[in-house]
Amino acid sequence: MTKSACCGPAFWTSAVNNQQVLREWFDPEKTPTVGRTPDYRFSLANERTFLAWIRTGLALIAGGLACAQFLPPLPITFLREGLAIALLLLGSVVALRAVDHWARTERAMRLGEELPGSKFPAILAMVVALGALLLIITVLINAAKE
Repeated sequence: MTKSACCGPAFWTSAVNNQQVLREWFDPEKTPTVGRTPDYRFSLANERTFLAWIRTGLALIAGGLACAQFLPPLPITFLREGLAIALLLLGSVVALRAVDHWARTERAMRLGEELPGSKFPAILAMVVALGALLLIITVLINAAKE
């Protein structure tokens, strides 16, 4: 058996000792052994999913920095800054969510439990679509003024 860097319930909920969770993320060797070691293919698939979410978070952060540095001032006051901050915050939330979901999934596999479900992908898609819709409205308002 190997060590597990996993946690149970979702991070930042009242049912979780967040300091312990952070310690487990950064020092998996000190985490007590949980359950049986799963088939390595499933662990590697879980890790690939984690890395895909990290890439998504990095892309959102890069988009936020690009908005702050390269977009010209937009017709609505502070829209550029608001968009940049929203993308930066969303990128950081995606990164934190990625490690939490990885850990909960790894734990579920080790214990032979159902994999944890998540509404996060749907929420993220709705937030991105709403942001795009707001930008489309801004472009149309700007085009109508000209």
